[in-house]
Amino acid sequence: MHEHESPVRSFAKSITWRILASITTFVLVYIFTGEITLALGVGLTEVVLKFILFFTHERVWDRVTWGKVMTKTEGE
Repeated sequence: MHEHESPVRSFAKSITWRILASITTFVLVYIFTGEITLALGVGLTEVVLKFILFFTHERVWDRVTWGKVMTKTEGE
């Protein structure tokens, strides 16, 4: 038995996390600077870079067996 996430699941998790995190970054930059153009620029740059980093991080951690628990399903 071996359990792992599919790349599609990692991709979906990456997208939903990036949306939440990028909105937070945009809001913080806007609060601190009062400049919407700067906030958008930082937010868009952060979306691309951190999406790639998070997806890669998820795929690497999926290969690590430490902390994973295997359970039997019906019929096994």
